[in-house]
Amino acid sequence: MDIRNLEGSIVALVTPFDAEGNVDFDALGRLVDFHIAQGTDGILTLGTTGESSTMTDEEDDAVCAFVVERVAGRVPVIAGSGSNSTATMLAKSLSYQRLGADGLLIITPYYNKANEEGIYRHLATVADAVDVPCIVYNIPGRTGCSVSVRNVERLAEHGNIMGIKEASGSISYASDIAHVLGPDFRMYSGNDDMVVPLLSLGASGVISVWANVQPALVHEMVAAWFAGDVARARQIQIEGLPLVHALFSEVNPIPVKEALAQIGMLEANYRLPLCPMADATREHLTETMKGAGLLD
Repeated sequence: MDIRNLEGSIVALVTPFDAEGNVDFDALGRLVDFHIAQGTDGILTLGTTGESSTMTDEEDDAVCAFVVERVAGRVPVIAGSGSNSTATMLAKSLSYQRLGADGLLIITPYYNKANEEGIYRHLATVADAVDVPCIVYNIPGRTGCSVSVRNVERLAEHGNIMGIKEASGSISYASDIAHVLGPDFRMYSGNDDMVVPLLSLGASGVISVWANVQPALVHEMVAAWFAGDVARARQIQIEGLPLVHALFSEVNPIPVKEALAQIGMLEANYRLPLCPMADATREHLTETMKGAGLLD
């Protein structure tokens, strides 16, 4: 499936685990079907929210293959293949391409960081080698480095890099790279609290944690914007902020898994160093979900 024109709400899907810590494929299948029924425009698996950093290569491959098979071409599937090792990110990318992913999310090197040229080569090396489109992931709060504006300009010229997931939280940065956006290079908000502001700068949608629990609403927000109903898009963004903030009251994906557990989609199981929510933040999340109409 060609994803180069992808617009809308792309869910950053969680990876359910059972009580023994294994991937819960039954719950994963329910989640995929739920999102398709609710109008989600695309599925990202094995991203930050998918906890791939604590999964083995074999588990990553199994999850990618399962999601691709379960989706069965109904919506695009993007696989997060990021690593701070270029060779590892390349190997993951080629594997997910072979397993049928429609696109790849590739991340800047974390921990070792690299200089500006190294960051460019890290990302371009993968884009050079694969046949499916790549989305660059800019999230300096997790990686400790950012894609410079000059590197965004360079990467936007690469024929196999279709866009950027912008999760710096900086409107200024998003504005600085907006001049390169167009049919061949798109921006997706990586922050649920600023989707509409980035849409106003030319973004094509969002890769969303929020959409895990309110997929139809996040889809509606982006669709309303593109239909010209700015007031409705703005209303959804503003009214959704209490839930968005609650979903990030502890490190992602701890709260969103707890939220999904509370609505009966999965069990809130994690792999260390992630662990269950503290009582106070859990209680606040529950009350916020009640306010959003997700719980009685």
